[in-house]
Amino acid sequence: MREPRITLITRPGCHLCEDAKEALDRVVAVTGDRWISKDVTGDIELEREYGERLPVVLLDGKEHGYWRVEEERLLKDLTTPQL
Repeated sequence: MREPRITLITRPGCHLCEDAKEALDRVVAVTGDRWISKDVTGDIELEREYGERLPVVLLDGKEHGYWRVEEERLLKDLTTPQL
C-alpha cells in the first residue's frame, strides 16, 4: 500500500483541526484516498514551520492550504492526473 497523499498537520485542542479532519473524511470518501495526521506537539521543526497556521493540509508533501480545507480544490487536485 502506498503512502497517503494527504497529511494534516495538527495540534491537540485545535477546533479548526477537528473541522479539517471531518472535511478530509468527506474528500477521501469520494476519492478513495487515505490521509494521515502529524501533531506539531514536541516537534520543533513542525512547530517552527507551521506555528499558529494550523491546521495545514499537505498534498504530496507540499502545502495545499491552512486553517480550512478547500474541499472542492482538494478533490480536483486529487483527481487530476499527475504529470
